[in-house]
Amino acid sequence: MITELHSQFIKSYRKRIAKDAKLTIKVSEKLDLFRKDFTNSLLKDHPLTGKKSHLRAFWITGDIRIVYQPISVGKVLLLDIGSHNQVY
Repeated sequence: MITELHSQFIKSYRKRIAKDAKLTIKVSEKLDLFRKDFTNSLLKDHPLTGKKSHLRAFWITGDIRIVYQPISVGKVLLLDIGSHNQVY
C-alpha cells in the first residue's frame, strides 16, 4: 500500500503525536502493518458515515485514529491523525 501524506495530516501529527515517543513508535508500527496488510484485524479499519462516508479510518491505539481517503487500488491519502473526538 502506498501512502501519501496530506498537509493536514503532517500538521496534526506534529501537534498531537510527535511529542510522545511511545505514541510515535506505535504509529510507525501500525503504519507499517497498514502498508503490508491493510485488512489486518488489528487495525480495526472501518468506513466512516455521514458527511465523511467517502473516507475510512483505522486504529492506532484505543483512542488514536488515522483517517484516510482511498485514491486508487493500492494507494491512499492520509488525511488526519488524533483522538476520536479530534478527527471525527
